[in-house]
Amino acid sequence: MNTQTLTIKKEVVVIFIALISVAVGAPLLFKQQFITGPIVNATLILGTVLLSSREGILIGLLPSTIALGAGIISPVLAPMIPFVILGNAILVLTFTYLSKVNYWLGAIAGSALKFAFLYFTSTLVIKLVVNQQVAPAIAQTMNWPQLVTALAGSIIAFAILKVVKKKPVTN
Repeated sequence: MNTQTLTIKKEVVVIFIALISVAVGAPLLFKQQFITGPIVNATLILGTVLLSSREGILIGLLPSTIALGAGIISPVLAPMIPFVILGNAILVLTFTYLSKVNYWLGAIAGSALKFAFLYFTSTLVIKLVVNQQVAPAIAQTMNWPQLVTALAGSIIAFAILKVVKKKPVTN
């Protein structure tokens, strides 16, 4: 019988807990999309570079859900939460694949694909699920700010990686 022992390095656990704490704590502390968005997106990229894409995706599961539960995100945006989580996964997976060629290629393409996914899914959700009176709030939140905050998060992550001497792939 083949059994595997699960061993997790203490450093991995500490980094993961720190990143998830920042990703979840940012919306609770700042309550403003142009502050929390870059912070959360930076944690996704940092989790991916410092740990793995699996951890990057796991980090992306909680921030929106907790912000909704804490009343920071309007209940009007609740139908978008699963799509935000998928958008985070798209950012992480695109970044993982393309950053092997160049950090900025992965960051820009991942940000653009996350934005495009959220933009198009929000248009569908608005048409199918949402009361048209609140549609502008969803459209605004899931529009160009998603691209800006994802790109800003990539810049923040790059700067942090330089400080901690973890060299992202740039060539």
